[in-house]
Amino acid sequence: MELIGGLSMRVEVWVEVRPTEDEEKVKRALSNVFIYDELRIEESEGKKYIVAFGEGFKSLVKIHDLIKEQGIEDSARSILMRGVENNRVVFHIHKQAAYVGVLSFVTENNESPLGPITFIVETNDAMRLIDWLAPKTSRGRRLYEVPPPDDP
Repeated sequence: MELIGGLSMRVEVWVEVRPTEDEEKVKRALSNVFIYDELRIEESEGKKYIVAFGEGFKSLVKIHDLIKEQGIEDSARSILMRGVENNRVVFHIHKQAAYVGVLSFVTENNESPLGPITFIVETNDAMRLIDWLAPKTSRGRRLYEVPPPDDP
């Protein structure tokens, strides 16, 4: 795990490629929300997955920007907070929305009919990550901006 400005972060993303889906379109959906350093195809229990890995804040810049552009800080923050477990933040994104460049969080299994894009973020400071991605707001305005640490 890369240590950046006192914060280390490693991101692993899983997305199922269903038999009816075009693998390139699933990769595009993933690329619209995640900057990865490594990408591979894995098969597990008869299912095909695209698994991507990223290091540092740069890998989540697209999610950060989409949260800000769409003005969904409050709902994003709430969902991200529910996904915190020790040194890990887990959340799910709607695959079809991601394909068209829209960020939509999934909180129920059936919300994304073709399966969600699942993010597993390992970090030594989950609150700093959440403050950067989705800072607190008041009346729709961000109360503060948390700059990302410089990636090397």
